[in-house]
Amino acid sequence: MGLIDLWASSKDQLSQKKAQQIIAFAGDGKLLDGSEASNEFRDFLAQVPSRLLGQYADDCLSGSFTDSGYVLQDIVNEIGRRLGFTVTDGRYRGTAGHIGFDGLWHFPNGHAVIVEVKTTDAYRIKLNKIVGYHRALVKKDTISEDASSVLIVVGRQDTGELEAQIRGSRHAWDVRLISVDGLLRLVALKEAVEDPVIARRIHDILIPMEFTRLDEIVDILFSTAEDIKQVEEMPEEVEEGEGVERKPKFTPVAFHDACVARIQKRFTSPLLKRSRATFSSADGVLALICLVSKEHDNRGELSYWFAFHPHQKEFLEFAQDAYVAFGCGSEDHILLIRFADFAPWLEGMNVTHREERFYWHVSIFRENEKFVLRRKREQPRVDFTPYFLKANSAGA
Repeated sequence: MGLIDLWASSKDQLSQKKAQQIIAFAGDGKLLDGSEASNEFRDFLAQVPSRLLGQYADDCLSGSFTDSGYVLQDIVNEIGRRLGFTVTDGRYRGTAGHIGFDGLWHFPNGHAVIVEVKTTDAYRIKLNKIVGYHRALVKKDTISEDASSVLIVVGRQDTGELEAQIRGSRHAWDVRLISVDGLLRLVALKEAVEDPVIARRIHDILIPMEFTRLDEIVDILFSTAEDIKQVEEMPEEVEEGEGVERKPKFTPVAFHDACVARIQKRFTSPLLKRSRATFSSADGVLALICLVSKEHDNRGELSYWFAFHPHQKEFLEFAQDAYVAFGCGSEDHILLIRFADFAPWLEGMNVTHREERFYWHVSIFRENEKFVLRRKREQPRVDFTPYFLKANSAGA
């Protein structure tokens, strides 16, 4: 049984294994460039939750084992993919005729980063050698000299000597340094927020820039705080809506993961968290937006309110098999709707415009035993009850 099949059938057991034990299940257990073990291990990393990437990285750093450096290299490249980069895996072992980078990350804005992974900073690194990879890739027109840089990823956070080495070199303006833990914290931030602007600012952190002026860092902190504060808050008033009255704002709820755990049973491909409400399979073929709302009781009429954003619509449009899910009050009441069915109903919904953004209001009401979508007054109501996810649902 291959490693991916083993993960599909025994997630709980495999989640308890150390990184070196996982490698033993991959192919012949030896990480070689282009080997079956390497391909299986990388496919495996692409399907596990981000918390396991951190667990496996810690295994590599807390005690050396055979090929632990190569394992960490693959983990770091998978972290790059979780951050939204297009990643080219480097070679484990340098050979003549091949540029010896550990990873090449292409940013959505066109910038490229040559990644070098070090398990320790106990030894001085050869900056000229790493920068040589950069120059070789520029010479081959793989990357642009004006839109590329070097990122050194180290296992430890105590990197004072290495920082001094970089600052004292002539390559200081082209090289940046970050710990594996720092990268993992960026992934956790990306998965906790929903605003795509924050993801772009996370990317900017990894690009060399001059920090005499601190506005860029302040922008990241401010955007994150705003995103958390505005987690799908119900507006005080919805204009033109049907049956929606002025209500106080409420403390946002967050049971996305609990909903997705139930929804996951409908599909064979594992759903990976991309942001607070965005999930997809490793290959991007299956995509899900999961939105949640507390239950509102307005004079005995129960309702749920959700904000659906343009970037969420765009995300689903690119997927071959796309769904939007609404958690109504708790994970016990989930509406799972194919995006192809849902998209035409957007036109009749109320919309809020706020400076640089807008979103659609998805207002769902309980009418007896039915879940009903209410839109603008002139629009017919839509019965969502057929999309209710029953407890024993199985098969997509």
